[in-house]
Amino acid sequence: MSERTPMIEMCNVSKHFGSVIALSDISVQVHSGEVMCLLGDNGAGKSTLIKTLSGVHRPTHGEIRLNGEPARFKSPAYALDAGIATVFQDLAMIPLMSITRNFFMGREPTVGWGPLKRIDWKLADRIAKQEMGKIGIDVRDPSQPVGTLSGGERQCVAIARAVYFGAKVLILDEPTSALGVKQASVVLRYIAKARADGLAVIFITHNVHHAYPVADAFILLKRGGSLGTFRKEDITREEVLNMMAGGAELESLDAELAEFQRSDTERADADTSGVRPRLAAGQ
Repeated sequence: MSERTPMIEMCNVSKHFGSVIALSDISVQVHSGEVMCLLGDNGAGKSTLIKTLSGVHRPTHGEIRLNGEPARFKSPAYALDAGIATVFQDLAMIPLMSITRNFFMGREPTVGWGPLKRIDWKLADRIAKQEMGKIGIDVRDPSQPVGTLSGGERQCVAIARAVYFGAKVLILDEPTSALGVKQASVVLRYIAKARADGLAVIFITHNVHHAYPVADAFILLKRGGSLGTFRKEDITREEVLNMMAGGAELESLDAELAEFQRSDTERADADTSGVRPRLAAGQ
């Protein structure tokens, strides 16, 4: 794996917003046919990292490489043209518009030319239905509003759209955060399929139970810095959970709570022992 050229790579990337250091010296490598899970709590720097990769932000220091070549994206459109597709949490979808219109979103197939040029809705509907069918979602009517789909199915529309338009790198921002178990399983199944199709997938989440089944490697972020990159075969689910939760902090919290409980017990015992003599005197 290490001998191959990574499809996308961050080399010692830092991002500053004035005096605020959002990312500090981050290095990530993701190969084709691999799922890299980016883990971290709120405020860890996950959103800044994916926005830097997708062309929203430019690195303050460091370099981004795409298939071994240095890449500088002026905007998300340049990153998309280079094959980096990002599916954000809000999905950039319009609920009242059809599945087909959301699937193509300004890139609809056309027929005719000049003033007679028009959208080929029959072809567009057929493609949308076929692409959703490839991931196991049977869309009876692609002209139905996308808002009628479940959360997991809407995620799959966004992912299928990115894959259909030639994404080489697929970045998923918390795709399972607001989903139930069944809907999350649909998304995770398609992430595995995208890996099998040869895409380099970056899966951002704070849910280790969703990340561990599909991941090939993990990078853990904390306060803008990296706690390290780990191959799945080298780390257990429990070790990942412990690192995310902060093992030392949890041990300190357990000791502190135990001390509170001990103090409360001693205070209750002291109050009880002081009440009994007064009751006896009253009798």
